[in-house]
Amino acid sequence: MNAFDQYEVWFVTGAQLLYGGDAVIAVDAHSNEMVAGLNASGKLPVKVVYKGTVNSSKEVTEAFKAANNDEKCIGVITWMHTFSPAKMWIHGLQELKKPLLHFHTQFNKEIPWDTMDMDFMNLNQSAHGDREFGHIVTRMRKNRKVVVGHWQDEKAQGQIATWMRVCAGWADAQDMLIIRFGDQMNNVAVTDGDKVSAEQVLGYHVDYCPVNDLMKYYNAVEDKDVQAMVDTYFKEYDHAPELEKTGTEAYTKVWNSAKAEIALRRILKDTGAKAFTTNFNDLGDFDQIPGLASQRLMEEGYGFGAEGDWKTAALYRTTWFMSQGMPKGCSFLEDYTLHFDGEKSAILQAHMLEVCPLIAEAKPKLEVHRLAIGIDSETARLVFTSKQGEGVAATIVDLGNRFRLIVNKVECIKSKPLPKLPVASALWIPMPNLEVGAAAWILAGGTHHTSFSYDLTVEYWEDYAEMAGIEMVVIDENTTISEFKKELRMNEVYYMLNKALC
Repeated sequence: MNAFDQYEVWFVTGAQLLYGGDAVIAVDAHSNEMVAGLNASGKLPVKVVYKGTVNSSKEVTEAFKAANNDEKCIGVITWMHTFSPAKMWIHGLQELKKPLLHFHTQFNKEIPWDTMDMDFMNLNQSAHGDREFGHIVTRMRKNRKVVVGHWQDEKAQGQIATWMRVCAGWADAQDMLIIRFGDQMNNVAVTDGDKVSAEQVLGYHVDYCPVNDLMKYYNAVEDKDVQAMVDTYFKEYDHAPELEKTGTEAYTKVWNSAKAEIALRRILKDTGAKAFTTNFNDLGDFDQIPGLASQRLMEEGYGFGAEGDWKTAALYRTTWFMSQGMPKGCSFLEDYTLHFDGEKSAILQAHMLEVCPLIAEAKPKLEVHRLAIGIDSETARLVFTSKQGEGVAATIVDLGNRFRLIVNKVECIKSKPLPKLPVASALWIPMPNLEVGAAAWILAGGTHHTSFSYDLTVEYWEDYAEMAGIEMVVIDENTTISEFKKELRMNEVYYMLNKALC
């Protein structure tokens, strides 16, 4: 089953009645063929549904209102086959709440030099019809993605596919409930933020959930369910044979971790939450940090943030949701410690325990070791190192007057064993290097927590920022500190003025 089968993207073609009924019939036939071709390409994760040709303001407005009210519709693609006078789009664009992609294409791939006549020119006017449409969207300051290319070209299809995945993630975020077991870690600024603004701008609804409520679920878990979960652990993960010996402290810790996982999953399902946070200072009856549970719940798609970091929990859920069906994986991560080695200088990414096994380079190993943070106790966890390869780390910070999305391209390199620190980890070099990448991240106000993905690229986050209407800054191989500072300063002015303009 396709992960996005519950969604569809609408395709609306712009034209006008000036050229007569035969032209309208031809436009409709071309549009149907194009949509069928896009769906048959195998490149698009979401079905495209042709919603007809619009020739008047009333038809545009009706189409866009219908899109708003259809839960299956997560975005609208527009294309101007003929010249479509843009004033007729104004009222519809004022109504449209779904993400918009403007596809600058045409039915024919090449100019028919020997046969082209005025009838052909009147019918195939995308070259200037799309500019007319683009003008009014820009004048109305409507965020959208513009894709230029022939509808049969893989590059154009790939850009549409990226946008579709982001549309799905955006739709999922609009009713996202994040529940917090405990508050932020005391006096920490970057993980906090304006929850009211977050719901207005990003769709997140953040609720506090008393740990005592979670404990009711924990204490109600039956032994048979715990045993089944423990059996799953031993089947799925490498482990020392003695870990299966009942009655030992290590086995008890695995047992209680399984019990915690069952309780967490049940309360998340019952509340409808898509993400959660924990705090090591507020653990109720747990005898250890529920790190193993958090690792496995992230793998299922639940967003997670440590120390009450609800913004990263939500962003990880969106990262996972957008990348469903992609091969390499994603995880919550934290900047742990630095490794200075010239051009190979890197940052060790880990956390106390909570790193998602989707990024593991080999089968994770189930282990039990002492952890002195929160509860000083032997604690179960999955231990592994990450795959090698390029990826992107993303975070959202609250700057007081707006949200800023910060994205850093990174290269994960081979890590070394950590015999005295048995945790899951990744080792990466931030682009363009540690010196510039880390400095730019700090200048942008970035968190020590990130949502990391091997599969997503900067383009995904660009589309996300456009849909959300938030600031985005990118740190990549071309970043210099002097230019990055200028960008941050110009953004301060732009986002202040933009509120007045809009």
